Amino acid sequence: MDAVRLIVTSRRALAASGGAPEQLTEVWQAQALAQAIGSRLAVAGPPELRGEALGLTELAGRGCGVLDTPEFGPGELRAAQLTELGEARQSLMYLGGLLGEVGIALVAIASAADEESTYWQCMEAIDAADESRDRVLEMLRKLADREEALPEREAG
Repeated sequence: MDAVRLIVTSRRALAASGGAPEQLTEVWQAQALAQAIGSRLAVAGPPELRGEALGLTELAGRGCGVLDTPEFGPGELRAAQLTELGEARQSLMYLGGLLGEVGIALVAIASAADEESTYWQCMEAIDAADESRDRVLEMLRKLADREEALPEREAG
């Protein structure tokens, strides 16, 4: 499945999730998807994005690592369904939106947390989602810079 479709599915699932356990599962799914997209971009994306894409992979992995790993049945892990990135700019724009929504969901979960451990998991996951989103925004800036430079190269 292509990245944008998986991201849209994740956004819908996050918005429809009920209590904190279900929301944390969807946050984990989103971070795993960001990690998979970062990995694909690092290997097969535009060369100027590869360093940031590696950083995204590491940060999103940290976002998964600070949360309890949910148990998934066969075919439930969205990141494993990623078959193609599609156009990098579009995938990154959608991913940036998803990561922003992940941060908002984590703030809500942390604010209502009864257990201190849940609160601190959310705080660390917020940091990872925010830093992941920063990497996505940096990759979008690099793509914009590349596109601005292309007409100059063609004209010269």
